[in-house]
Amino acid sequence: MIYLDLFLGFLKVGCFAFGGAYAAIPLIRDVVLSYGWVTDETLTYMIAVSEMTPGPIMVNLATYIGRSQAGFLGAFLATFAVVFPAFLIMLLCMFVFNSLMKNKCFRTVIGTLKPSVVGLILAIGLYMTAEAFIDLKGSFSLDFKALAITVILLAAAFLPPVFGKKKISPITLIIFSAVLGIVFCGV
Repeated sequence: MIYLDLFLGFLKVGCFAFGGAYAAIPLIRDVVLSYGWVTDETLTYMIAVSEMTPGPIMVNLATYIGRSQAGFLGAFLATFAVVFPAFLIMLLCMFVFNSLMKNKCFRTVIGTLKPSVVGLILAIGLYMTAEAFIDLKGSFSLDFKALAITVILLAAAFLPPVFGKKKISPITLIIFSAVLGIVFCGV
């Protein structure tokens, strides 16, 4: 019976939790306390552990509570139940999207949205870059360390392909940027 309760309880969370994991916490709290699986204090500790653990909080909480109530099978059922509605919605969206892509008008709209999205990402990237270099709150001060790191990373990312070399992987660039940050700004 606990397996069915875990499945139905977290299926309810998966179906009706909108707005991300933090918005779902009250619903998770309501379900968990109504079944009497844990106390309010224990749930608070579980939320803290779920935030520290890699992965979505809602999935981590479902796994943690399922495990505490019914072992491995409980963890699996609770996790599956909380993820299943989103999985079904994504399958439905992909089915609808694929059928819409056969329509020439829809393809045109999507084709014009791509550059817009790239422009938005570029705009926020430029704003954040400018904010890293210049104090935008009134006084003008240039952060030469941030400028030097950015120039070095841009050169590392874009120069190898110009000279016919293989592109540097994003993971390598992230590690390289961490090393540059340590070298330029200290630990």
